[in-house]
Amino acid sequence: MLNNSRPCQPQSAGFSFENTRRNAVLEGNLSELGYSSPKARKTGTTIAGIVFKDGVILGADTRATDDMVVADKNCMKIHYIAPNIYCCGAGVAADAEVTTQMMSSNVELHSLSTGRPPLVVTVTRQLKQMLFRYQGHIGSSLIVGGVDVTGAHLYSVYPHGSYDKLPFLTMGSGAGAAISIFEDRYRPNMELEEAKKLVRDAIAAGIFCDLGSGSNVDLCVITQAGVQYLRSYDQPAQKGKKEGQYKYKPGTTAVLTKTVTPLPLHVVDESIQLMDTQ
Repeated sequence: MLNNSRPCQPQSAGFSFENTRRNAVLEGNLSELGYSSPKARKTGTTIAGIVFKDGVILGADTRATDDMVVADKNCMKIHYIAPNIYCCGAGVAADAEVTTQMMSSNVELHSLSTGRPPLVVTVTRQLKQMLFRYQGHIGSSLIVGGVDVTGAHLYSVYPHGSYDKLPFLTMGSGAGAAISIFEDRYRPNMELEEAKKLVRDAIAAGIFCDLGSGSNVDLCVITQAGVQYLRSYDQPAQKGKKEGQYKYKPGTTAVLTKTVTPLPLHVVDESIQLMDTQ
């Protein structure tokens, strides 16, 4: 139960719902000023990554949506950070694009200053500090993957700055379908071709099970030997071909009944105005 006499005191046990009253007051003040409270933004993406025997593989779909409209069928969601580090972005496409561009610039300056190649953990730390500073107003959910002198690493960074380090990760609206593929088939030290097929199948599951994800599958293979960016690696959802002609001549379908309803029109008032062209 809420303690109305001492609303600022923390609860001794259980859940605390003090913020619900605060939110109601804030929403009431906004409505009085003519503003509306912010609403949740629906985005659509499936991004994923795994650590395999020789490095990291990142994957993403290529559909960019604007509400219920497909804005771009071949959008790039795997962004360059450093020669050995790439980042998948989900959420607001513009936020993810600008965030990764800023991080790429900062990492390059850091490398020039220290004289050493960047570490994946350094990129992750800078990203989570930046996102935490903006308290979630930057709508970017990121998967950072790369190979450095300490080995292969894979991190997920959420819009509020929290992060995870796991051997396989998925994010976006199609993450539920993609993670089911990983949990069923992932195993440590996978070979390259087997790992590529696994990431492809995970992204395809997101494409088929999520309306916000679609089009093609992009892969990025990162190893000590270099980076292989596989643009449009697979096209699981191709448009089908019509098997026949669906054009019919007029009169093919019989008209059973026909009714004509006249609509009388009466001119009540008529006026002519001359436009001043001087």
